[in-house]
Amino acid sequence: MQIPEEIKQDFSREPLERRNLHADPLVQFETWFGEACDEGIPAPNAMTLATVCSDASPTARTVLLKIYDRNGFVFFTNYGSRKASQIKVNPEVALLFPWFSMGRQVSVTGSASRISSSASLKYFLSRSRGSQLGAWTSEQSSVISSRDILETTLAQMKRKFTEGEIPLPSFWGGYRVQPKTIEFWQSRPNRLHDRFQYTRQSDNSWTIDRLAP
Repeated sequence: MQIPEEIKQDFSREPLERRNLHADPLVQFETWFGEACDEGIPAPNAMTLATVCSDASPTARTVLLKIYDRNGFVFFTNYGSRKASQIKVNPEVALLFPWFSMGRQVSVTGSASRISSSASLKYFLSRSRGSQLGAWTSEQSSVISSRDILETTLAQMKRKFTEGEIPLPSFWGGYRVQPKTIEFWQSRPNRLHDRFQYTRQSDNSWTIDRLAP
């Protein structure tokens, strides 16, 4: 089925000019992320994470960005999950922030690695108690026969951790994607979009290139 042309596809806004880009892509990301938050975009920290398995077959899913700084982008997951298993085989991943209503995308390529247990614990303790229990409940990506298994396990975890702080599971924590490239994409009329790609150099400086749309 062909997609109807009347579906809105042009979200063009002001042009993205080289002179307006910050020399540091993480600072540029912070600017755009703040504007996405101010715009009221639902879950502006939602990002597609693409990984590959041992036979090079790709997998993509949506995860939530929880921390970003000069060292990269951090998300959290079960270390037994499909994404974690694939990262163990091949740490090269891609991220995509799809801010469609602003006519913007940010795409990232880089290497993913586990953050420290202390950093994972710090974030884990900031989560709601329900989310903490959820981390203990689900063996993420494993095959289950019914939802009843999850509900039963959750009830067990609630009884186990009735009082006090819930400890960090040894099988759960964060990954940091240290970027090698970061591309900022701005929609423009007639599909002649503005694209600028930052590429990390061996001395950790960045070069900036305009890409054809």
